[in-house]
Amino acid sequence: MECVFGLVGNDFAVVAADTSAVHSILVHKSNEDKIMILDSHKLIAASGESGDRVQFTEYIQKNVALYQFRNGIPLTTAAAANFTRGELATALRKNPYFVNILLAGYDKETGPSLYYIDYIATLHKVDKGAFGYGSYFSLAMMDRHYHSGMTVEEAIDLVDKCIVEIRSRLVVAPPNFVIKIVDKDGAKEYAWRESVKDAAVASA
Repeated sequence: MECVFGLVGNDFAVVAADTSAVHSILVHKSNEDKIMILDSHKLIAASGESGDRVQFTEYIQKNVALYQFRNGIPLTTAAAANFTRGELATALRKNPYFVNILLAGYDKETGPSLYYIDYIATLHKVDKGAFGYGSYFSLAMMDRHYHSGMTVEEAIDLVDKCIVEIRSRLVVAPPNFVIKIVDKDGAKEYAWRESVKDAAVASA
């Protein structure tokens, strides 16, 4: 029951994801961060099979860092999105990854952007997007309340509305969410929305 969604505001992009690590009917942990900081000004939020999600996002992160190390300049958000899409397309014909991605970034020349990349290597630049069962509700809320040029406060309020809707409407709703923002000052964690905390492991 994964939920990943994001939107572009005025000079920033925000992405949110549930933090549940689930297999079959079991919840293994409820503080799994599914939004990776790709580089100083990019975020990659992913949903899908846990192994594919972790392996593929780390692979993209290291290759983006390698490009910057070799060439002395970072990839733009559009270039990183196209590279990610190309790797998914290549894998699709060999050993496909079941992973869906929202890639958010900020570039000095073009400002904030959000890219939608699904597991069959579809790439779209979007103002708002979502993956998972939560997308049924978060997309509806964003269609109703989203507008261009949103402030950070308006965007976070909309994200919170989406989280409340998912928690109240989805039959097996994830309890916790993490929210991250990327703007001219870089990519950073903004907040956690937690209704369940993992219990501390008792020492033997």
